[in-house]
Amino acid sequence: MMQLQADAAVLGAGLAGSLIAKALADQGWDVVLIDRQTFPRHKVCGEFLSPEAQSTLAAFGLLDAVMELAPVAVNQSRLVFAGGQEIALKLPGEAWGISRYRLDERLHQAAADSGVRLMTGTSVVSVHCDREGYYIEAKQNGQPLMLRAKAAIAAWGGNARAGLPGSPHTGEAKRKLRRPLGKEIAYVGVKSHFSGVELGDKVEMYFFRGGYMGLCPVGEGRVNAAALLDRRAFDGAGRPLLSFMEEAALRQPALAQRLAGAIPIEGTQSAVAPVRLRKSPGAWDGLPLLGDSASVIAPLCGDGMSMALRSAALCAPLADGYLRGNLSLPEWSRLYAERLQAEFAGPLRWGSLLQGMLSCAAAGPLLHGMFRLAPRLAERLVKASRLAPYGG
Repeated sequence: MMQLQADAAVLGAGLAGSLIAKALADQGWDVVLIDRQTFPRHKVCGEFLSPEAQSTLAAFGLLDAVMELAPVAVNQSRLVFAGGQEIALKLPGEAWGISRYRLDERLHQAAADSGVRLMTGTSVVSVHCDREGYYIEAKQNGQPLMLRAKAAIAAWGGNARAGLPGSPHTGEAKRKLRRPLGKEIAYVGVKSHFSGVELGDKVEMYFFRGGYMGLCPVGEGRVNAAALLDRRAFDGAGRPLLSFMEEAALRQPALAQRLAGAIPIEGTQSAVAPVRLRKSPGAWDGLPLLGDSASVIAPLCGDGMSMALRSAALCAPLADGYLRGNLSLPEWSRLYAERLQAEFAGPLRWGSLLQGMLSCAAAGPLLHGMFRLAPRLAERLVKASRLAPYGG
């Protein structure tokens, strides 16, 4: 069995995991970053980087690296309701459209340049905690691996480790993590890139019975289409992923018109299920939780990637303090929970409200009229569902 040691083990190499791994390595710590997936890979994501996300990247020295990927400037949004009514809104600051396939790869490179040991294609089997820290059992290419680390950080997504054998979950923590937003609704998320769709500097959101789909330009003549669908309204497990999008277009004439000349790009399709939205963040479950492990905001808010990055930014200095012996594990847990609650509770609550309002087909005409008469109200709702700029 291969045996490794590190100061910190980060479990999950998405945005949050990559950022905190780099941040700790920049402080001189030996960090191992583990993910069961191989990279680069396509992932269900709106691929929309808000200005708030950009402020976090800048604070950790990553903004220039991301700008080298030539993200598409996005300044406007267009909302199309189920009944065909639509409104246009100017975004509160320039956002970016960018492919997760390329973004994850760039963040991994930045982490490796800082000295992080990246181990992809490595599945975590169990996580245990004792007086000396954590030991993680994993498998890489079918071979067992054991990793010892003083600190372990979970950035493994919303569903990946809900029942991890040997993990230090408590029953109460599990209930909090699995508690959904509002009624018990399990969604399915699907995504694909298309060519042949011209959006300019706009992101578009289409609502229909059973869900919604967002379109965002991501460069190289591509548009990312990502949909959140109520599984009760889109039955048919095992169907081709594109068939879900085709059915969505049948339910929304404006979307069908927009995608009429679209050509799906092979290899860019992905799906995730179940997607459960949460109203409040969960900061700790035996180890700190980052990204989707901590919170999942309604995708229509456009701040999911920002929240993932921000959770890492809030946790990184506390992890550093713990490794230096300046914080105990309970102090780390308490402070991180307080900071996550302070920054995330408002956006998650307002995101819940927006999700309910915009997903209700009957409310379309009312919202359309209200937003047209009071456009600042719509802008304020959008702003309330977003994080404040990092350090602001």
